[in-house]
Amino acid sequence: MHRSTERHRDGIEQLYRSLDSDDTGTAVSVIVKVRGETCDIDCLYCYEKRKEAPGGARVSAAQIGRLATLFRGRPLAVEIHGGEPLTAGTEHIAEILRELAALPTVVRVSLQTNGVLLDEDWLDLFEELCPMLQIGISLDGDAQGNAWRVGYDGKPVYPRVARALNLLAERDRSVGVIAAVTPAVLGRAQDVLDHLAGFGSVNAVSFVPCFDTTIRRPTAATGRRALASRLLQQAAVASDGGPAWAIHPDEYAEFVLAATAHWISAGHFARIKLEPAVSTIRRLRGLGTGFCHFSDLKCDHVTLYPDGRLGSCDELPWPQAQLTLLDTTNDQREITEAQQGSNLLNQGKALMNKCTTCDYRSTCGGGCVATRWRMNLASDQDAYCDYRMRMIDGIAALLAQPIHPDGAWCRTLRWRPRTPNSMRDVAGFAARWDDRTAPRETVRLHTSSHGNINTVGRPGIHEADDLDPSHPQWRDAIEPGVWPLVHTVTRRWNLITYDSCEGHAYAGLDLDPAVRKVGILARDQGEYTRAAAALCRAATAAASGLPASVTVTLGRSELTCETTGAATPVLDLALQPAAGHGWEDYFAHLDEATAVFADALCDEHPSLSLACSCPLPTRRTPGPGQPEAVSP
Repeated sequence: MHRSTERHRDGIEQLYRSLDSDDTGTAVSVIVKVRGETCDIDCLYCYEKRKEAPGGARVSAAQIGRLATLFRGRPLAVEIHGGEPLTAGTEHIAEILRELAALPTVVRVSLQTNGVLLDEDWLDLFEELCPMLQIGISLDGDAQGNAWRVGYDGKPVYPRVARALNLLAERDRSVGVIAAVTPAVLGRAQDVLDHLAGFGSVNAVSFVPCFDTTIRRPTAATGRRALASRLLQQAAVASDGGPAWAIHPDEYAEFVLAATAHWISAGHFARIKLEPAVSTIRRLRGLGTGFCHFSDLKCDHVTLYPDGRLGSCDELPWPQAQLTLLDTTNDQREITEAQQGSNLLNQGKALMNKCTTCDYRSTCGGGCVATRWRMNLASDQDAYCDYRMRMIDGIAALLAQPIHPDGAWCRTLRWRPRTPNSMRDVAGFAARWDDRTAPRETVRLHTSSHGNINTVGRPGIHEADDLDPSHPQWRDAIEPGVWPLVHTVTRRWNLITYDSCEGHAYAGLDLDPAVRKVGILARDQGEYTRAAAALCRAATAAASGLPASVTVTLGRSELTCETTGAATPVLDLALQPAAGHGWEDYFAHLDEATAVFADALCDEHPSLSLACSCPLPTRRTPGPGQPEAVSP
């Protein structure tokens, strides 16, 4: 029996969950800005320095202890951050590490550094005081990709960071790399990922986008003499359409998909965790993730600055992001109340209201509130949502057909999960389909007054037996309206259909109308790849001939076996109401649309080509306007 119906969790509370003072089990993410925005290099795109807060001070060990007291026994995951935290000096960092080691509630300690100062002495200190310290390095790929990461003298810092990564490998330390995606790496995802994978110390890479089109002025500078780095930044900011280091969401999606495809094909997945690929994959599989861009725990961070300011996510702008002050706060409830009452966070949360009705919500998780806020300033919210959907579609394709990664570039097949979507014995059904000698029992077939064929003869989703073309009742089990599509797919294309529906208006009933659709179960990855490409070609060919009220949609989904629990990639084709057209207009022209699409299917075949109708991206060199690349 095949079960398929659409069921989703609704409401913003399913997508946005902030800190809760009554939750004593979830670890609080604490970001410690040891030196505030103070740093020993001057990356042109640095968001921390845009806050223009007073520099020079240091977060003390006593402040960290005070913050832990406020949370009264709740687990804390502490990230030592900056600016550049190592500019605080070894003695001061040692005090902080000793304080963290003495706090029983601290469950994890990490350090994010640019790596410039990292040497044997620092690593000795870490091994002595915090051997489980997780180290993150900021490095935008190869030397060319790091064109925007420079010292105050305007010269590149890549060689010094590369030396630190090699030193970490010599000390048998593993690190994660955060790499900003700028025009300096666009079109070169494979080369950039290979370069980072070439460092023996790197076991994780997170590609983060520079969606900075709203930046219109350079970072403020003190002193009369213009620094070389600030002159470079001024020139970059003067570019039309935003700073020269900024990229568009669609460019980021293309980069992530190229990186993910190469991560799979080159075997890097065996050693390196790649984000946002891994979190996307986990959500596609129905699993959770700690990455807040994909989880419902949004902006739950507590950021501590040297002057005692407490904020939420450090990517949010100041002073709007400030929650309270450390010295005047009595307990965690005041922090959570300040977070829940923040105008800035509530504005970001309101931007996610559109997510509650989005078909991608269970996979996307709503994205990043800080980024949504910035994209809204640029009137580019739709572009942000489009990139996330594009990324999910592409990675879903890579999971389903890793042997043919070009499927990731298909813009016709979308991730359209059907929840739940299950069959009692998927493998047994597929085997019986190809075995004409297998016994086939007589089944119950009843037709409802609205045309539904199932075991009980009632409208809506009900039990129906899984039949195949060799079953004597096969034709009787297929609803007449969808027969032209089922017949072409099963006879001409020789594919397995696991589900079909002719579409039902359900006039007079409290049921949502159902669309005409066919579900396809491929026998193996090769057949899946060929069928997906052929469906894309057919849909593209049919588009111009369809009546205006009907459109063809193609979806990737998974069929769960109730016996084994295994999930099998499937393809779903559907005739849907076109935008701006109602159900009455849709059903009036549905048979006409079916005939057009059935003809397009007859003109195509999975054996004709592995290519779909969508263009492949081209590898390219970085555009003009960026600092000159240097050799390592």
